[in-house]
Amino acid sequence: MNLSAGTSGMVFEEVHKSFGDVRALWPTSITVADGEFLTLLGPSGSGKTTLLNIAAGYIAPDGGRVLLAGRDLTPLPPRQRNIGMIFQNYALFPHLDVFENVAYGLRVRRHTAVEIERRVGEALAMVKLDGLARRRIHQLSGGQQQRVALARAMVIEPDLLLMDEPLGALDRQLRKHVQLEIRRLHLASRRTTIYVTHDQEEAMVMSDRIAVMSQGRLEQVGTPAELYRAPRNVFVATFLGESNLLTATICERNAKNVAFRVQGADTVWHIGAHDAMPPGTHAVLLVRPEDFVIAASSGDGLAGTIVEVVYLGELTAIRARLASGQDIWMRHMKLPTAEVGEHIRVRWDPSSVRLLKAAKLTDKPGGNLP
Repeated sequence: MNLSAGTSGMVFEEVHKSFGDVRALWPTSITVADGEFLTLLGPSGSGKTTLLNIAAGYIAPDGGRVLLAGRDLTPLPPRQRNIGMIFQNYALFPHLDVFENVAYGLRVRRHTAVEIERRVGEALAMVKLDGLARRRIHQLSGGQQQRVALARAMVIEPDLLLMDEPLGALDRQLRKHVQLEIRRLHLASRRTTIYVTHDQEEAMVMSDRIAVMSQGRLEQVGTPAELYRAPRNVFVATFLGESNLLTATICERNAKNVAFRVQGADTVWHIGAHDAMPPGTHAVLLVRPEDFVIAASSGDGLAGTIVEVVYLGELTAIRARLASGQDIWMRHMKLPTAEVGEHIRVRWDPSSVRLLKAAKLTDKPGGNLP
């Protein structure tokens, strides 16, 4: 299959890379649509930065191709790719002021002084730094430095913008603000962008789509909503968003429904069929914290006891211990009347949960954070 056919965006075709005996990236194919903001999300060592550096031309792949607007970039050095790159440490020139940092790429490309003045002015206005053109880099805050790096990358009008964890050095509140600023700029420019992060919240806020990676492999690509509500496997379910994973066994299935039991309970639940798991298969049931409902202490549902209540402002997190001994976390918008030590039963809406094939986990299935 020719993945590059009919696209003007970025295409990775079976790209792979090893460093000695270490496989940093298994054969990977991704198509990034023209004007799309795609985030590569994963833990350290997942291959996301390797893939980004291959796109930039800093690392040559062992095989496969990289295409941009149908042009094969694979044999080209970075300077011939017309790609803007923003690094984690920004890589600004401390001996130059803001204007000259942004103008650097234009001067290297031998643009006229008039053109440089115009384009740098527009770029600084775009990132709301037009009044700081003659400031030195050491006189700027971390957020302002990040915006200088963004203006410098965009002023050359790149065909592709690459960002390698550019918000890692910012504090939490500033990081949230800059996330929204980058999203706003992307919506205004619609420049094809590939962004690398290990922060799931950052990926959810900023991205059109997210590519989740693990141990050099591409696990799943989809919109934030698709990955959150329909993860393909346990890794994606636990890496993106908070999760409760309950051990389950498939009882029976037909074309429309799957019947299953959860460990420690006799009740049989039904869910719409979405994976070909035959009866007897061991599986896990994914229930997001907000999808649990506290029911009466008698009747249907999983029996448990409340062991912790955490007030989080607009949310209240409740940890309950099920009869099986497993802990789960629930979240509710309003402060419930439930108290530590109270016996409860919990239920869920069948349309909001998902059955996944069982996998070997480092952590035991269950609630992970309040």
